[in-house]
Amino acid sequence: MANIIVIGGGASGLVAAITAARKGSRVTILEKNNKCGKKLLLTGNGRCNYWNETQELSKYHSQDIDIFSQIYQAKQKDVLTFFASLGIIPKVINGYYYPYSQNGGSIYNALMSEIDNLNIALKYEEEVQDIIKEEKFIIKTNKQTYKADKVIMAMGSKAYPKTGSDGSGYEILKKLGHEIIPVFPSLVQIKGQDNFYKDWAGIRCEAILSLFEDGKLIKEEQGELQLTNYGISGICTFNLSGWVAKGKANQKHEEIKINFVPWFQENKNEFKNWLDKQEEKLSNFNLYQILEGFLNYKLINVIFKLLKLPKETKWKDAPKDELVKLLKEFPFNIQETMGFDAAQVCSGGVSLKEINPKTLESLKVKDLYLVGEILDVDGDCGGYNLGWAWISALIAGEEASK
Repeated sequence: MANIIVIGGGASGLVAAITAARKGSRVTILEKNNKCGKKLLLTGNGRCNYWNETQELSKYHSQDIDIFSQIYQAKQKDVLTFFASLGIIPKVINGYYYPYSQNGGSIYNALMSEIDNLNIALKYEEEVQDIIKEEKFIIKTNKQTYKADKVIMAMGSKAYPKTGSDGSGYEILKKLGHEIIPVFPSLVQIKGQDNFYKDWAGIRCEAILSLFEDGKLIKEEQGELQLTNYGISGICTFNLSGWVAKGKANQKHEEIKINFVPWFQENKNEFKNWLDKQEEKLSNFNLYQILEGFLNYKLINVIFKLLKLPKETKWKDAPKDELVKLLKEFPFNIQETMGFDAAQVCSGGVSLKEINPKTLESLKVKDLYLVGEILDVDGDCGGYNLGWAWISALIAGEEASK
């Protein structure tokens, strides 16, 4: 019977521990907080979006995406089977999986109940400070020293350190010989450089965001955009933020252009012709009143302010090309992303080149397994990061118990 220590009681650590214990291993979890799963309880605004039926490679990001593709195919079909074994009934909304209760506590309680059923030892407020590999592993914490045959490292990234993810795992793994690909905040809000954001704060609207790096289109996202007093937020913003953070760190010029009329798919000239027809149909309306038919008044005020237009301006008297360009390609001048304190996950981490893709065992240290966010894998919003946590944990838990 293998004696396995799992370091970190987050999403991947809990599932790895359960998987290993179900295979007959003796498992101990070392958790630095006074409870497990703090970040898990916050995901999906507390509803815990734990999976997505659209498991496309494009939803995940890594410097070694070819290696990742070998890993993530392996256990996809087993994720839902695992949660069914815990009694979780899914509620699927547009492909997004939630517990039927739509409360993250259901996932948390199911995992913790199984931890208890399997007699997995849980050691709280144990902050791992060093790992030494001799004949066995020696794990030193702030309280005592443990020995183990095998270790599963699930210490997380630097995202949202209030939940315990402070990046200390990277330093431990560097000492053990691992390379850490530079880590940046991801799935986070983006700050802008302009002075009118207080005027549009509070708006939620459907939009298309196009990210340009040194003038080249890198990525597009469509969805609900939130306009804030510092810049932009919302899922479509989050899905671009990792690219922005890396680009800014590499001295690239990053710019986002916002299409505020995504429902109108034709080009700018066709949109201008459509506005001509709107004025014909609504002959008693001025331009402001026409725009109120599909835009929030706060956004209209910003556009009129930028174009220095009186509120009573008629469409026929407006600078049509400039107005249409603002509506279809509004320039959002990026200052920076928010930091790790606000980030849901991080990009970067331990290089996938340094693990066995079939087992997630370290190629630097025998019997050391790496799972979840500490590896160089991050996903889009929509259950993909938890999906990676489950997949990596199922693999490592099973392999470590052999």
